[in-house]
Amino acid sequence: MYARYLSLTAGACLVSLATAQGTVSLTISARPPEGASDFISPAFAGFGIEPSNLFSFTGGAEENELSKNLIENLANYTGTPPHMRIGGNTQDYFIWNEDQDEYIWYNNASEAVGQGAYPSDHMVIGPRYFEVMNRWPSNTPITFGLNLAYSEPDYLDQIVIMAHQVFNRLTNLNVVSLEIGNEPDLYLENGFRSGEWGGNIYTQQWLNRAEAVWQEVLRPRGIPSNIFEPGTTASTIGTSFELNDLDSFGITVTANDSSKPYIAAWNQHDYYYYIGVSTYPLTQYHFMTLSTTNDQFAHWEEQVLQALATPYPYHLREMGVVGPIGLNDITDVFGASLWALNFFLYAATLNISSVQMHMTDNSNASAWQPIRFYGKDPFVRPNYYAYAAFDQLIGPTCQAQISGSVLTNAPEPYGGRSAVYQIYQDSTISSIVLINSNEANVSMTDKPSLTFELTLPTEFAGEEVHLAYLTNEGADAKSGTTWNGISYEESGNGLPTRVNDTQATARVGDDGVLSVLVRDTQAIVVSLSGPVGQLEANPSACQALLEKQPNARPAETPVGTNTADGTSTSDSSSHTNAASSATAASPSNGMTRLSTVILGTLVSALLSGCWLVL
Repeated sequence: MYARYLSLTAGACLVSLATAQGTVSLTISARPPEGASDFISPAFAGFGIEPSNLFSFTGGAEENELSKNLIENLANYTGTPPHMRIGGNTQDYFIWNEDQDEYIWYNNASEAVGQGAYPSDHMVIGPRYFEVMNRWPSNTPITFGLNLAYSEPDYLDQIVIMAHQVFNRLTNLNVVSLEIGNEPDLYLENGFRSGEWGGNIYTQQWLNRAEAVWQEVLRPRGIPSNIFEPGTTASTIGTSFELNDLDSFGITVTANDSSKPYIAAWNQHDYYYYIGVSTYPLTQYHFMTLSTTNDQFAHWEEQVLQALATPYPYHLREMGVVGPIGLNDITDVFGASLWALNFFLYAATLNISSVQMHMTDNSNASAWQPIRFYGKDPFVRPNYYAYAAFDQLIGPTCQAQISGSVLTNAPEPYGGRSAVYQIYQDSTISSIVLINSNEANVSMTDKPSLTFELTLPTEFAGEEVHLAYLTNEGADAKSGTTWNGISYEESGNGLPTRVNDTQATARVGDDGVLSVLVRDTQAIVVSLSGPVGQLEANPSACQALLEKQPNARPAETPVGTNTADGTSTSDSSSHTNAASSATAASPSNGMTRLSTVILGTLVSALLSGCWLVL
């Protein structure tokens, strides 16, 4: 069997398996620079599940194995399950019925009395609804959405009854917070309210319901009053729902019979693009221009700053790529994985405390399809790999901090389509994420690349570093993604399968410079602290973080496996570059593919004294 690795005599030359188009040079700080994030919660990258779709993701009488494994994978990487939000439009549709004992929700539209284009009491849930959530790993952090839309005379009774179920029945989980209502800024549009409506009236109605839940559900259980997340807005542009507005209206008031407020954190929503709302046609090229995410999110950045000026953190509890249900060939392809990884990193640098990407069973943007839909059996989408990458980067340490940004001054065509982020562990540089999101589709046979020239802290001069690839054959690939040599599709049930045993490494030059070629539509992680995914838990740090971020509580019972099993499609070998550079010839789908267009380069390399073993 041929050994699949590239070896170069030290300092002699660089053999590239992609055509370099430009270079960006950066100096990497040994310690977190000013403006770096706070410590990142291990549950940071989470999911939001539309309440009407819960059983699709959990399963009914039988557990959904794909969902189980995919969630447990992430819990293994960080020690804490991803934060789950049960909320969305349909939280404002449901009411409780103890006798509804099926693994479904019952459509009560013919008898519903609540107002709204979709009546605010037409969706009836029962005990099975909470039973299936308890299948998630222990201490899975939960944000549960209560119904604000319903305003019939028994509205307080109804919200109190539902809140009782949350705390009586979610015994295996970590109930971190409650929402009251979903996107109240749209209540006039969807018929939940009429006449005068805005942030002030919303605040009054929100406080009325929060007080009832506090006095009748929380206080008798010894649970503090500050468990609610107000806002939950689709957009605050041009409205009186900005966080400063809600604060001025009194939503942060101290709760009656408590020394604490009702509010635990601020909660807002966003979609990069929303069909029927966004005013321009979306293309893959525009989507993969990462700087457009910063442009779209500019107003939300202002809201984050408003939140950070208060004692309460900011959560992006419903985030999406394209709403309401994704877009074929945009959100279900590999380009979306790079977008999602960049977004998680970008959001962390803003000190957003948690991000939940919204999922429905019919969405082309969901990280996986949990049931048969559109003629396809359940499967994993490429953007799931962004979660795996992010979670392995931050690990179970509870001491990860992130700094970095999209590069707007990179040489064309990479300005706005490249990014660099640094991950610090215990205030020391641990890894560097290099993203090249310039569009290169599967059909492009000679994909260009961008060189990242990194000047590392002096202690790394001459040292070996490890490389991990988030890669596929092209931006438009719908399957075959790998992260760190692992596939979550190969097994058919979401368990990790190692499809490439190659350990990619590079040697930093004696001058402390490391040059890394990143192929168009690819990300590479440079790990300075050993192979990616092998960080150790720090219980004392997690306990300290838990005091600030209640979703950081580790799982108490074993979940799944942290080992990627399966038959590798490559032999186990060490991919070492002894020069002060690293190639972008990453293994893709378990194989290193050499294009015939580089034969001239190889010949030139051989004549120069470099050698290649295939």
